[in-house]
Amino acid sequence: MTHQPPIPTLTAADPDIAGLVEDEARRQAEKIRLIASENYVSQAVLEATGTVLTNKYSEGYAGKRYYEGQQVIDRLEAVAIERAKSLFGADHANVQPYSGSPANLAAYFAFAQPGDTVLGMGLPAGGHLTHGASVSITGKWFNAVQYGVRKETGRVDFDQVRDLAKEHRPKLIIAGGTAIPRTIDFPAFAEIAREVGAVLVADISHIAGLIAGGAHPSPVGHAQVVTTTTHKTLRGPRGAMILTDAEHAKAIDKAVFPGLQGGPHNHTTAAIAVALGEAAKPEFRDYAHAVVANAKALAAALTERGFDLVSGGTDNHLLLVDLTSKQIAGKPAAKALDRAGIELNFNTVPFDPRKPFDPSGIRLGTAAITTRGLTPEHQPQIAEWMDRAIAAAAAEDEASIDKIAGEVRDLLTAYPIPGYRA
Repeated sequence: MTHQPPIPTLTAADPDIAGLVEDEARRQAEKIRLIASENYVSQAVLEATGTVLTNKYSEGYAGKRYYEGQQVIDRLEAVAIERAKSLFGADHANVQPYSGSPANLAAYFAFAQPGDTVLGMGLPAGGHLTHGASVSITGKWFNAVQYGVRKETGRVDFDQVRDLAKEHRPKLIIAGGTAIPRTIDFPAFAEIAREVGAVLVADISHIAGLIAGGAHPSPVGHAQVVTTTTHKTLRGPRGAMILTDAEHAKAIDKAVFPGLQGGPHNHTTAAIAVALGEAAKPEFRDYAHAVVANAKALAAALTERGFDLVSGGTDNHLLLVDLTSKQIAGKPAAKALDRAGIELNFNTVPFDPRKPFDPSGIRLGTAAITTRGLTPEHQPQIAEWMDRAIAAAAAEDEASIDKIAGEVRDLLTAYPIPGYRA
């Protein structure tokens, strides 16, 4: 059993680190990974990430660099940009942000000043830290106003969004989040942004792959700025991109460099380009729709077992589950499920009476299990394992949890992952 591509030089030079790499590869292969932010990249993406491109420093943009020796890097970045523009139908793409949070900060830096008002989804409702949460720099340096969801539906309260926008006149309105199981209505956000003269920023980090594969509506043409990570459903490396219309391109580029960062990570740019090339193929469309089909099947199976799903289900890859009716909090449930071979995260649910580090819910997604070949037929079994593991955790029955972990490993032997050979 070994990591793929093989790492013999690392093993010889630093067996401690090589051993940890091998341990992580084995762990990823032996668990049902339902963390909504994670996926398995292809071996081609893995190989691109670990190349000599990491040796090159490339501060600036193609044709306007501050170091010499950019003949190859300029061509590489141009390929990534053109693939991003083509895949999403955008006027402009910046592929240099190091991750999603800096990409979002670039939108603030480009179009707002410290103290300006911004409107984003509240963290307890499903928003991201960088959408104005009080503990984030975006909540400390800006006047962050937060919208939420309707208690009876778990869906965005657009009456509240419009009322807050008209009252506070934000410079930015941010659509999207980190725990939203339903289709994001980008045209509705765009209409409100136009009414108050705000720049609409669509954060599609979770759903970029679904958009690329035609399984979720696109914000391009509605939002002037679109930020996204390149992992999650897009199935690329840990990086980010910003897509814009022509009018807002220059401001975003200046915000990324020299505003927020120096040289891009060229090995990541290459891996992003590979992932974008993969996402442009017909089979990726099949993958994106399969992710949603798996999520819907898992939602139905969990509902049949008495789990309470926020908003009643899902339209995308993500499920948010309130465990209050199961008489267990999210954190002990998530830890028990991990011991049972099912990896997800504890998560706040809307209107959660519990604290964020000990919330009522769990969040799960189907991008990774779809990559390794699991189908809707497997989802009732996963739901059954989850139900058994949570009941065992409540009863402090570790033997049952261990038994489930063995059953999970047995199933997954037939579904290998990129990056590990058993």
